[in-house]
Amino acid sequence: MTAPRSWTRIQTATAESVRVFIADLGNGLLAVSHNSLAVIGLAVLSVTFVIGGRADVRGLLEERALDWLVERQEARSAETSQMEEPSLLAQGDFSAVDRATAIDPSELNRQQAAVAQWLARRYKVAPEPVGRLVQESWSLGKRVGLEPTLILAIVAIESSFNPFAQSSVGAQGLMQVLTRVHDDKYVAFGGNHAAFDPLTNLRVGVQVLKDCIAKAGSVEGGLRHYVGAANLASDGGYAFKVLAEQEFLLQLIKGRSVPVTARLPVPPVSAPAEQPSTAPALTPQANPATSPSATVNPVLQSKPDRVAALSY
Repeated sequence: MTAPRSWTRIQTATAESVRVFIADLGNGLLAVSHNSLAVIGLAVLSVTFVIGGRADVRGLLEERALDWLVERQEARSAETSQMEEPSLLAQGDFSAVDRATAIDPSELNRQQAAVAQWLARRYKVAPEPVGRLVQESWSLGKRVGLEPTLILAIVAIESSFNPFAQSSVGAQGLMQVLTRVHDDKYVAFGGNHAAFDPLTNLRVGVQVLKDCIAKAGSVEGGLRHYVGAANLASDGGYAFKVLAEQEFLLQLIKGRSVPVTARLPVPPVSAPAEQPSTAPALTPQANPATSPSATVNPVLQSKPDRVAALSY
């Protein structure tokens, strides 16, 4: 019984010693803290009295503090500006590819790919957008009963595949449709500005062409209506040039080789193109927006004034 009691007394004494040690340590730290705070407070009061008594020192400190605050404000404004105005390329527009009028020509069938590649080289435009226009021409031609090569030939003669082309009388886009005359056809596409969307212009132009052919009763007559020469003595050789360009495309479809620099044949003397025209002749250089380059079609003459197209 003696041993357990001795061990208990040792534990009690040890616990008491630890308690006293912790209490003394806490009191000591508290005293030191109080003394330190007193010293710091006394130093602050001393500096305050010194600064308060010297206007020059006080002014200098205020100026430094103001400069520091201004710098911090400018830095924060710059950071905020960078966050609000990211780089134009920081976030890609994932719908841009869907909106683009383009397709890989390898996705086309053999005939369409041959036509797309030839037109791209002939008119010096990218094969991807031309491939998409070829694909759309095949689709539209099937829907309305027109040869897709005829549609593409008109685009070639009218705008050289420039979707932003505009003539002096306001014919616009790939198929040079008079937007102000056919504005009702653009309502379904959001308005007249859709004339510069390649696919929309193609669809509207094909509808106009179909109406013209139906009205004239023949392709050649429809082309004269399309160019606004239905009531004129001559269409300036327009129908002849379109059909000649179409023949190149038909040869490609048959697997035959056609040079991209192939020149359009000169209309025969008896053709309407050789008769006097009411419109002055223009060289291709004088009207590049609506004619292919002179190296491609050197015999191009001016098309009749499209104001006559009001009779479509």
